[in-house]
Amino acid sequence: MIDMFASDDGQGTFSMTLSDPRSVSDIKAKFFRGLADSSRLRVLEALRAGPRCVSEVVDATSLSQPSVSGHLACLWDCGLVNREQRGRFVFYTIADSRIEALLSASDDLLVRVGQNVFLCTRYQDVDSSNVPTIVSSLGV
Repeated sequence: MIDMFASDDGQGTFSMTLSDPRSVSDIKAKFFRGLADSSRLRVLEALRAGPRCVSEVVDATSLSQPSVSGHLACLWDCGLVNREQRGRFVFYTIADSRIEALLSASDDLLVRVGQNVFLCTRYQDVDSSNVPTIVSSLGV
């Protein structure tokens, strides 16, 4: 059983208890599917450097402004980023240090298994001609 607590945007708190392991697995799978989007990961990676407004995330990721805005909205809806209005701009930050820790753990793990993950025949999302470049950037 897992107890999950979530804030309702400062309007109150609600909780949910999941006793069915399938429900827990389903929510975890949904969480990881959200992180599986490479553009969304690029946005989170850009936010690792600290608070950024949309235009700064656009510059850091080379994604279009509408794409960045959409991904930030999704990440905010899921509670993975915070946003703060500063004058005309909204600045975004990673909402929880455990998200940073998860990204850091994935960096560390990919040093060890990155080449295998990249070459896995079950996932065909990446152009295999980039294998040497990507693997060497992981330090493998």
